[in-house]
Amino acid sequence: MPALNIKARGVASNESGRFERFATEACDDGWEMEEELPQLRTEVREEVARSVVTYNRSPDLPFDRSINPYRGCEHGCVYCFARPTHAYLGLSPGLDFETRLIARPNAAEVLRKELSSARYKVATIAMGTNTDPYQPIEKHHQITRACLQVLQEFQHPVAIVTKGAMIERDLDILAPMAQLGLVRVGISLTTLDPGLSRRMEPRAPSPVRRLATIRRLTDAGVSVRVMTSPLIPGLTDHELESMLEAGQDAGADSATWIMLRLPREVSELWQSWLHQHEPARAEKVMSKLREMHGGRDYDPRWGHRMRGEGEYAGLVAKRFKLAVKRLGLATKTPPLRCDLFSRPAQAGDQLTLF
Repeated sequence: MPALNIKARGVASNESGRFERFATEACDDGWEMEEELPQLRTEVREEVARSVVTYNRSPDLPFDRSINPYRGCEHGCVYCFARPTHAYLGLSPGLDFETRLIARPNAAEVLRKELSSARYKVATIAMGTNTDPYQPIEKHHQITRACLQVLQEFQHPVAIVTKGAMIERDLDILAPMAQLGLVRVGISLTTLDPGLSRRMEPRAPSPVRRLATIRRLTDAGVSVRVMTSPLIPGLTDHELESMLEAGQDAGADSATWIMLRLPREVSELWQSWLHQHEPARAEKVMSKLREMHGGRDYDPRWGHRMRGEGEYAGLVAKRFKLAVKRLGLATKTPPLRCDLFSRPAQAGDQLTLF
């Protein structure tokens, strides 16, 4: 039976989502003929968005609203905590998450309507909180850019998280917004080892390329924080200080860290990847994670899910604190400006007298 023909994908599994009643399984057709399945390609479907600003009440997040132009992510990061969301679409958190993507082409139009509402109250909007707004399909669809154009028009603050070097394309929007204190960017750096990066996050830019992106953004006046996330115990944790130093050398002025999170299906996908790519370290990695989560692979409680608890988690926190102090990296940054927000005049609006 031929195996799935996957190239540069994060996982090898495509098991059905947790809400599906039935599962599919490849089987031998009995012909005993050698054959090779076609390479698994990325498919993009379009979704008509009814709303784009999503609100949350999570006490451990520094924002209460976000925009996600895409569902699924072609970067294929094996550890991505957002993989389980694909199950809500009737798709697999495995290969479907990185190959069967959803684009929302009318997102900017809907965003304009939502910001124009008299009931809307301004606060920083986050982009890239679930899937990367600068994943490869953005080159063609340009939904992220269209949303940024709307935010610039309204002088609305935005915080962006990405691994994608394509963000450099939008410096013509981001640089003027940065001068007004309306934008901040976080670049995720998971390892400085290009080989490990390619295996964990096969279609994301290399570590060197991400550092170059930090430099390009900061040279243009855009404030950047280096995000050592996720930090993986027993695999990348020894790189913490090196990654912070590399980010600071590239121009980052602040830093954050988050421990590896394994919600729902991500745990099984991650462990399968570990045994395939890092078998000698698999037991140590999972042992450390369980130590931080009360014996479980993951603890979803607010206040615990991002960092874990216990001796090891405390040690990492101390290392981070000492490193950022030595490097002069901030852990808290000034809030983005909300006082500049204004609704542009629309067709049919009554003109002001003065």
